[in-house]
Formats: sequence, C-alpha cells, structure tokens
Amino acid sequence: MSRAGVERTGLDMSERAVNVPALHNLGAPMLYAVHETAYRSVAPLSLAAQLTRAFWRSPYNPAAASHLGRTLFASADLTANLTRRYFKPAWNIHTAEVNGRPVAVTRETPWRSPWVKLQLFKRNRGDLETAGAAVDTPPLLIVAPLSGHFASLLRGTVQAFLTDHDVYITDWSNARDVPVIEGRFDFDDYIDAVGDILHHIGRRAHVVAVCQPGPPVLAMAALMAQDEDPLRPASLTFMGSPIDARYSPTVTNRLAEERPFAWFESNMIYTVPPPYVGTFRRVYPGFVQLFSFMSMNVEAHQEAHRRYFDNLVRGDGDSAERHREFYDEYLSVLDLSEEFYLQTIDVVFQRHLLPKGELIHRGRRVDPTALRDIGLMTVEGEKDDISGVGQTQAAHAICSNVPDDLRELYVQPGVGHYGVFNGRRFREEIYPRVRDFIARSEQALPGVIPALSGSHEPVQATTGGRRAA
Repeated sequence: MSRAGVERTGLDMSERAVNVPALHNLGAPMLYAVHETAYRSVAPLSLAAQLTRAFWRSPYNPAAASHLGRTLFASADLTANLTRRYFKPAWNIHTAEVNGRPVAVTRETPWRSPWVKLQLFKRNRGDLETAGAAVDTPPLLIVAPLSGHFASLLRGTVQAFLTDHDVYITDWSNARDVPVIEGRFDFDDYIDAVGDILHHIGRRAHVVAVCQPGPPVLAMAALMAQDEDPLRPASLTFMGSPIDARYSPTVTNRLAEERPFAWFESNMIYTVPPPYVGTFRRVYPGFVQLFSFMSMNVEAHQEAHRRYFDNLVRGDGDSAERHREFYDEYLSVLDLSEEFYLQTIDVVFQRHLLPKGELIHRGRRVDPTALRDIGLMTVEGEKDDISGVGQTQAAHAICSNVPDDLRELYVQPGVGHYGVFNGRRFREEIYPRVRDFIARSEQALPGVIPALSGSHEPVQATTGGRRAA
C-alpha cells in the first residue's frame, strides 16, 4: 500500500476500492515465516524445560526443597517461559467489590463483527441491591487500544470501573485470525465500528478511550455531534491518547515523523504464513511491536527476569507470581491489518489531520468544534514515554465549544504510560476523578435530575411514563 493508498492528495481515506489484501509479492519479506520457524525449532527445548520444571516442582521429589533443587527449578522455569508461545489471556473477572461487598460479574458478547467483539461485564443486580448500590447506572464503554496488545491488558481498568458501572469494552481481533475473505479493516472502519457500538448500546454512553483510540473516538463523537445523533456520547475521557502527537514528542513519535512513509510499508508489513486462518493477509505483526517496545527498555526487562530467577530460588512465590502475571499479558500480542497500521502512521503521527481540522471521513470533514454538550476529560501521566504530556490535553483546544463546566484536565504525577490506566495510582488517584467527572457529565444531560447527595445514581425525568428525550 503506497502513500497514495491512503489518499495522500485527497485527504479522504474512504474512496479507495474495498477489496481483499493483495496476494502479490508474498515472497518478501519473510520475517513472519522465519519467526514461526524459530518458535517451532525451539519446541524440543521448551518441552524439555517444562518436564524438568515439573520434576523439580514435584512434592514427591525429596530434593525439590533444597537450594540445588530450587535453582534447577528456577532455571527450567525461566527457560520454559522464554521459549513458549503466549496466547490471548483470559479475562478472569468474576467479582467486583462494591461498598465493601462482593458482587458477582458475568461476561456477555452482545455485539460482534469479524474485527471486534463487544464484551459486556455485567454486575448481578441482586448483589448490588444487597450492597446498597445503584442498579440502573449509566452505560460505560471502554475503547481498548488496537496497537499490539489484547484488550485484556485493561483488566485492571475494567475492574476499577465495575465499582460504579456495568462495563462495555471493545475486544479487537487478531488480524492473523481474520480470513482474507472478510476484506479490509482501516482507520475509517475503526471509526465506524465505534459508532456502530454506540448505537447498539442504545443510550448515551460515557466513553473512555485508552491510548491509541483517542483520535478515531474523537472523530466519531464529532461526526455524531454534527448529526445531532441522539446516541452521541454523554462524555469522553481520553487517557494517554495521541490526540495531537506534535506536543512533547516521544521516541515513538520522532520515529514516525523522521522516517518516510515508504519505510514503514517496506519494513513493518509482513504476510501471515500458514497455518493461520488469516494466511496471506498483510499485517503489522504484534511481535514486531513487542520487539520495538522491549528494545526501548532492554536493561529493565533483563533485570526483571533476573529478579524473577532470584525470587524462585529464594522461594518468594508471591513476587514470582506478580512477574508471571505481568509478562503473561505483556508478551501476548496481536497483529494489526496493514491498512489500519499505515493509515494510523499517516493520519495521526505524520500529517496530524485531526488537530489541524483536515480529517475527512467518507467524504465528510470531521469538525470537533461540533461538540457542545459532551463532557471532555483528559488524563495524562507525568512520565509517559509513549504519549507525551500535552498530546492528550490538546483535545481541549480543538473541542473549543465544550462548556467549561463539562471539562477536566488532569496530569497524574509520577506515573508513566501504563500507570495512567492501571495499577495502584490509577485505582486510588485517577479513577476517583474519572468517576466523579462521569457523574457530573451524566447529571448535566437534558432530562436528568441531579441525584441526592451521596448517591451516584441519576434520576431520569419522565414525561407520561416515558423518559424525556
């Protein structure tokens, strides 16, 4: 796909012919096939390490508790983890704590397409009533990033929001698992998917966009506001998002700006090999993204694995388990479609079309100034090395018609990119601010009577037994 393939001249990505990925030039480059061959070649070593680990962990092995036994176990465990495949992690969200009481949580998939599943984490109404919590809470949609990791990376984010809401979240598909016959998925399709999901929810939802989704989510909100769509978002919260990547450029931003567009097409796009369902699809592989991220902090990752080994030898199971939980998620990656990845580079990181007011979606100019009754909050991390400080809060400047009482700008001291949406500082300092902002935005909606003090539940004004429009 050349720069012309993303409509460099017309600024409109929607007029390209919709077809399946080209099957030409499959012989080069072969990095994906080499990567798969490497995994298969170390399979005997991985199996041997797993068997050795099981032997030295067995309660029937009298030497397992010795220093030598723990050292051999640690060596085998580390080798097994470094040579195994990491698949999509399970969500493992079954309960939430509300008002100090456990509330059962179930997961449903109320809407899906070949490229995304809408997951709904729903709290048990009876448990909520027992806990003395609101039952009919406003819908909340978390738009997870499509940037190399699975949506389960936001497990902690979902868990936090379950305190006050049932939570919808986008669960994006791994491009290598989408058959070529399903066609393309590009930046425009991403925008449309967000709109389709908001219409499926069927009520003005509060949208939280984490990292990459910021620009397409803001674009869809602007389009819905331009149409005065009754199901436009009630509020938007952007967390570590590159709304305007020209501010405080990071290493990744500078790479995107300094390299010509053709470099990304030539060096970052590969063909999915057999036996995957998406064989012959052109993708930006997740393992390339993972290598890029890890190479930025090689020494930190090496030190983490050294500590893991030492903890296993010492018998510190809790610390070792935390390491495994983190890397089970961090090393599980997905592929992006060629067209989505290249258009994101072009639109967001090279031409900055949205903040410049030049983004065109299917023949229509996207106008963020159309946002007038949609709450707007931005959250940034002081030490964010992915989306620098200023890139997210740029949304306030381009959404100039949002009333001041529906805005909030927050920079969290002392956290990096992942700390913006995960971890202790997020739970204790960031989430309470987002929760209160969402409550204020909900109460500002037409037809909503402010709730009594101490309650997060809004009361809908009704007319003739029906909610006012």
